[in-house]
Amino acid sequence: MKPYNNIAELIKNLEAEIKELSDDVAMLKQEPHSLNEQIIFKYIDTGSTGKTKDFVRALGIKAERGSFFSSGDVSKLIKDGADDIAPELLAIARKVVQMKKTGGAKR
Repeated sequence: MKPYNNIAELIKNLEAEIKELSDDVAMLKQEPHSLNEQIIFKYIDTGSTGKTKDFVRALGIKAERGSFFSSGDVSKLIKDGADDIAPELLAIARKVVQMKKTGGAKR
């Protein structure tokens, strides 16, 4: 929760959090529009670059350099993004990364 100076400000902050959460839920209910979005959705689902890498490899898809996808490729995709990934979806994936770093994600 963000700091606040009075109840009106607290209400405004909470309403903003509700909107952000509602937007995140709406984004997660959508179908992926590209392979990169499919990869990001899988990462959000599993919270694991390793499991996501295994998913991509099972599809037989290789990285741009011609070799099989690695966990590092997944991390790079989340960090750098791509033109065919919705910014809102990347933001959610990056939140998952931060949760994992702080111990908030349970996988």
